[in-house]
Amino acid sequence: MSMRYGLYARSVTVLLAAMLITLAVIVLILQRQDGMRDEMLAHSRDSLHGLVFSRLRAQGEGQAERLAASLVNPLYYFDLDAIGAAIAQVQRQPDVDYVIVYSAAGEVIHDGSRDIATYGQVMDDVFARDAVAADAVRVQSDDRVFDVAAPVRIGEEKLGGVRIGYSLDSVRADENRATAVLRDSLQEIGRRHLQWVLLLLAALVLLGVAMSVIVQRALVRPIRLLAEAAREIEAGNFSAEVPASRRNDEVGDLMRGFRRMGESIVRHDRDIRRMAYTDILTGLANRLAFREILDQRMIQSQGAARRLALLFTDIDDFKRVNDTLGHDAGDEVLVSFAERIRNTVEREGGDGALLARFGGDEFVILVEATDGDIRERASRLAARLVEELGRPIAIEQRQVFLGISIGVTLFPEDASGATMLMKNADIAMYQAKLAGKNCYRFYSRAMDQAVERRVRMEQDLRGAWERGELSLVYQPVFRMADNRLLGAEALLRWKHPTQGMVAPSIFIEVAEQSGLIETLGPAVLRAACIDATRWHRELGHDELFVAVNVSPRQLRAGNLARQIEDVLRETGMAPRRLHLELTETAVIGDELQISSLLTRLRESGVQVWLDDFGTGFSGLSHLRRVPIDGVKIDRSFVADVLRDPDDLALTTAIIAMAHSLGMTVVAEGVEQEGQFEVLRERGCDLAQGYWLGHPMSSQELARLIG
Repeated sequence: MSMRYGLYARSVTVLLAAMLITLAVIVLILQRQDGMRDEMLAHSRDSLHGLVFSRLRAQGEGQAERLAASLVNPLYYFDLDAIGAAIAQVQRQPDVDYVIVYSAAGEVIHDGSRDIATYGQVMDDVFARDAVAADAVRVQSDDRVFDVAAPVRIGEEKLGGVRIGYSLDSVRADENRATAVLRDSLQEIGRRHLQWVLLLLAALVLLGVAMSVIVQRALVRPIRLLAEAAREIEAGNFSAEVPASRRNDEVGDLMRGFRRMGESIVRHDRDIRRMAYTDILTGLANRLAFREILDQRMIQSQGAARRLALLFTDIDDFKRVNDTLGHDAGDEVLVSFAERIRNTVEREGGDGALLARFGGDEFVILVEATDGDIRERASRLAARLVEELGRPIAIEQRQVFLGISIGVTLFPEDASGATMLMKNADIAMYQAKLAGKNCYRFYSRAMDQAVERRVRMEQDLRGAWERGELSLVYQPVFRMADNRLLGAEALLRWKHPTQGMVAPSIFIEVAEQSGLIETLGPAVLRAACIDATRWHRELGHDELFVAVNVSPRQLRAGNLARQIEDVLRETGMAPRRLHLELTETAVIGDELQISSLLTRLRESGVQVWLDDFGTGFSGLSHLRRVPIDGVKIDRSFVADVLRDPDDLALTTAIIAMAHSLGMTVVAEGVEQEGQFEVLRERGCDLAQGYWLGHPMSSQELARLIG
């Protein structure tokens, strides 16, 4: 008897088939759910990774550009202390692994350490070559570090660059934690839905379809919306709409958390942009903000009737405030000056005027006007600024007189691009400095030629000593009581191969500003001591001294005492026969350090003289804290002692005050017999000048001695 395939069996078969189909559908749904979870994790991880690296890149580029801008002057003057201070501020920031300042040849100038252990070494890491060759900000990275390099330029010249390395360890750890939290949340959601699906395992295909719809609406759609929002944020649209949810489950928590994260990113982006575009000290727009606005204004002015004027301002003698009163007082001066400039710009700058602090003691102003009014408006504003900032500022119960130098350039008359416009304004400001400071100058094409001449002079001055173009002459110094020759001042002269004799006032300033004085100074000292030793050996003159000028840059280099001791030991010259002449402003720049240095020199027997006395802003009472042996009255006072009672009275007072402090007095620029007699009657000790003797070669002075 054969078995029938009856209704029961069919029902069981249909039921089993339905269960198998449902199970298969459930399996497919679960597989799809796992795939969506992995897809969401991948999207979220990639989005978070891209977002973090985008922010890190933006932060790194901005930091590198700001640091590069702040290093222009220190790197140009090779001021390692200022470079170290700038690096230290960056190194204190989170995740900064290293900060390296390097030369144009890729040699390390400063690595942020106290002793600069890698100084002069050529960078040889994997990023070094591209960083040195970069003409703009360059970003490189590997699994460990995120390297941002930016060149340091002054005009068209590349001085070197700076590299900032950010450690990626904390970034990677944060990404892993965020991914782990997201994975755990999704796994928890998956488990809960799996339990729900297992309870409805006996449901029919329609129930499975309904369940898939529920899953689609409850899970897949929110995750897809979050992924879309994440992609918008990754693309830089931080204000992208993140879907809101009132759901009280993990997905709702995830959506609300993602929304809060987006809002937090927007706030941080706003704060970062505010910090990036605002000067912290003065509250004005900074260099970055000014450059962006300048670019926009220049584009808007193309073909329009409105023109632009750029005023580049620099506070005169601001370094004197920092050196004498401290950097806190310097910041107070900057804030006060910024307020005066802001008020003046608001009154005289017109609509659309923009004021920004460009860095240090430099401010820039952008004004707009029609074709015929722009020069007049710029002139009126510059003149008012000179007037307002020429008034004294009360700092620490003292009145400080500074002033301001302004360079003015016009767009599009003087330049077609922002970089050239800024360069022209800087050139005009430099010409205002040369014109006597506390004034303004408009840019002209001739100024470019003056800058080119200075650069060419600096290039020619390099190696001039080795080529024999530089030489020493000596101006004799006489004792006024008996008109006896006691010594000579060593003076540097430059005979250019094509230009002939170059005035010392010109090339000494170039040497000081370029740092060449740190090479020329020791060479001059050694040559003068060699000549003085020869005078003693050949002529037997035991008391004849030689006076050598020391620049402020040499004085602050820190190794002057060792250089002098080495030269005296090499030449065999007695220390008492060497006189060092220092300027007044150099001595009072850092009294504690200078006093220690001068005390060491005087203890060895070297004498210290204060040159050009009376032209600075201190008095003998102030200089009692600095060990000096004598002062040299500036030639500007000596020139008028016969016809100006005020100069005679001032000169007499200087002599009396110096003698009361046990100091010797030397008169410079004695060119008439009457001047000599008047100064001798007032008790002046020594004198030099054309009436007594012109500067002469070492051989001519030897004949005069003999």
